[in-house]
Amino acid sequence: MKRLSWLAFGLISLLAAAITHADSAPPSHWQPDIAAFEATDHEHPPAQHGVLFIGSSSIQFWKSLAQDFPGVPVINRGFGGSALPDSTYYADRIVWPYKPKLIVMYAGDNDINDGATPEQVLASFQKFVARAREGVAGVPIVYISIKPSLARLALWPTMKAANDKIRDWAATQKNVRFVDIAPVMLDAQGKPRPELFRPDGLHMLPAGYALWISTLKPVLADYGFVVKPAQ
Repeated sequence: MKRLSWLAFGLISLLAAAITHADSAPPSHWQPDIAAFEATDHEHPPAQHGVLFIGSSSIQFWKSLAQDFPGVPVINRGFGGSALPDSTYYADRIVWPYKPKLIVMYAGDNDINDGATPEQVLASFQKFVARAREGVAGVPIVYISIKPSLARLALWPTMKAANDKIRDWAATQKNVRFVDIAPVMLDAQGKPRPELFRPDGLHMLPAGYALWISTLKPVLADYGFVVKPAQ
């Protein structure tokens, strides 16, 4: 019995170590993405003290970001398929150098799809906030809630639970803000609106981004970034 107990303890320790390692050292396949950002920064240094949009593919595919927020110095550092710990790990390379006045994050969607619990998503976001502020003291961070989607409808209850936990925690923090995008993306029956999504049912069409834009404009204004009127 004692031997079995030690065996169980050993397996738990190995599992804990594996989880810790996974959270602190994302796979090296992100290196080309991060190196590409750095190369772009070298060729065309972005303005500092702007708004950094960071996270997964919903940010990466937001190609019209500068046009959608005219007059606001924006930087897009989304990399598709990434999870919260990936942005945390690379913060010294894709957050700190820009000295952003504001960070807007969309991540957590892939975390839950990969099996993370709501508690783990919250913990990962808390680590990102701490890591970002190691290099940019006190930077305000806006978290866009995990969106409901057709492709991941079965995961929506878990995603909503993660959103609730992040919302509740953000309410206790200074300069951490939760923006709930879900209400405008759901229909009267509480289902994701099909017209907002690409054929894959996961990534958004311009109609989806239009909802994000209208929701975020007043949020950015609260931090001193006023979008210029359309010409």
